[in-house]
Amino acid sequence: MARTKDPAVRTMLIERAAHMLRTREPITLRSLVDGTGVSTMAVYTHFGNMDGLWQALRQEGFTRLKARFAAVAMSADPVRDLAVLVAGYLGNALDHPDLYRVMFDATFDLEDLQAADDTLEYLVQAARRARDDAGRLRADIDPLELATQSWAIAHGLVSLVANGPLPRQTLDYGVPMLTALFTSAGDQHDRCRASVEQGWTHLFPPGEEPEAE
Repeated sequence: MARTKDPAVRTMLIERAAHMLRTREPITLRSLVDGTGVSTMAVYTHFGNMDGLWQALRQEGFTRLKARFAAVAMSADPVRDLAVLVAGYLGNALDHPDLYRVMFDATFDLEDLQAADDTLEYLVQAARRARDDAGRLRADIDPLELATQSWAIAHGLVSLVANGPLPRQTLDYGVPMLTALFTSAGDQHDRCRASVEQGWTHLFPPGEEPEAE
């Protein structure tokens, strides 16, 4: 008889496995479920086997990032929107630091190989709008290249904060870094800076700013 799958149990096992990986705890069927109230059969029910768990673990990071991007309301200012997406990338990593670490670990396969490309495509479309619709970027700018550069800035910054040694205030460097990138792509500096700063407010909404360290 097929066992009923419980989304809450699946999520719990994924998050527990991610945390155990980050803290370098040995992961076995028994250690994974120890103290959770579920049996080792839950791993087979939800993932098929441990290999399926590893695939789902990495996939979950991209699934949550895609959901974060999908929730971003696009505006008439695509440069602001691109900054919002970068801020969303950072926010997702800070909210889920264990999963973020696994997302880029090639040791584990993805269930859906298209997942990473799908998340990047949100940035590509914003860059394309900035070039084609708003005329903020030069005509020779490749939206994919600019999106990848934006992603690289986000990844570099958050890697130093989410699982690294630096305080959250380090993320503020994203504003001048993105402004420099978009200005080099053709945007006007003051206008660009204003758009990026507006987008950056979505990283720490009012009342959620990090305390000074």
